[in-house]
Amino acid sequence: MSENKKNFDLNLLNKMKALPGGLVIIPLVIAVILATVCPSVFQIGGYVTALFYDGNACMMGLFLILCGSSINIRQVGLPLYKGVVMTGIKFVLGVVLGLTVGKICGPAGFLGLTPFVLIAAITNSNGSLYISLSSQFGNATDTGAISILSLNDGPFFTLIALGATGLANIPLDKLVATIVPLLIGFIWGNLDAEFRKSCSIAQPIVTFFMTISIGSKTDISTIITAGASGIILGLISAATAVIFFFVFNLLLPKKERNAMGAAIGTTALNSAMTPAAVAEADPTMAEFVPMATAQCATASIITLFLCPFITAFFDKLMRKAQKGIYSPEGWAYQK
Repeated sequence: MSENKKNFDLNLLNKMKALPGGLVIIPLVIAVILATVCPSVFQIGGYVTALFYDGNACMMGLFLILCGSSINIRQVGLPLYKGVVMTGIKFVLGVVLGLTVGKICGPAGFLGLTPFVLIAAITNSNGSLYISLSSQFGNATDTGAISILSLNDGPFFTLIALGATGLANIPLDKLVATIVPLLIGFIWGNLDAEFRKSCSIAQPIVTFFMTISIGSKTDISTIITAGASGIILGLISAATAVIFFFVFNLLLPKKERNAMGAAIGTTALNSAMTPAAVAEADPTMAEFVPMATAQCATASIITLFLCPFITAFFDKLMRKAQKGIYSPEGWAYQK
């Protein structure tokens, strides 16, 4: 009997991690259902309200520390270059797309997609999926690039983009407040390998509870309404993989060209938390948060499924070019 009790383990965390977007989607759905059926459950006061309803800002600060700790300053050279290039082109395309939609369609955007949510979705990428794809379609320098690419896994670049384009009023002190936790994590993580390891282990837990605090302010009708527009957002994000593939390879030496540029054509699983962080900096954006949260969560699932197929397609195309079956000038693998 004691042995059975000792071995009893539901392994819920790993099961959620195994599901596409599980650590974001599952707590989001739980919180939305509770907020719809029994909204007072989050308002009983004390630690419950502080954590599950008002805790988003605090949890986001902790999440930024965890993100900063993953940036390894020792990975210099080509991994650093690739990380900077990937992060840069994600940022630029997100800004251009959001600004263009804002200029043409105004703040309301099109098909239910605001400039705000387009920037939030496009400037973020799924780091876990990128690492997985790099093991199959890239090399060690591609994997190392995640140290820089992980900077976009959060609200920092979205805040910069919205402030720079004038789509939101982001005060300088709010940007500084976002940088400070990143710097704390970055400095401590590079001075203490055990701290970096602990942060890596802690990130899924923080993600889970932070998502609950976001979902607790949303009802189920918003999730349903966001379905179609969220799918469209996911398709747009996945389509950017084609652009990233060509631009990234243009900026690489021929011997380093591969399909990994397409691997950043994703929306981060954690992007669902970005709208709430933006609203903390600019309260006028608060009205868009529930819909934008649901749209980003949906888009993350769409890109999670589509991006591996797109990356594999370009990898196959380049391998054919190497064999002379198809040879667009300059795009073949160089051995």
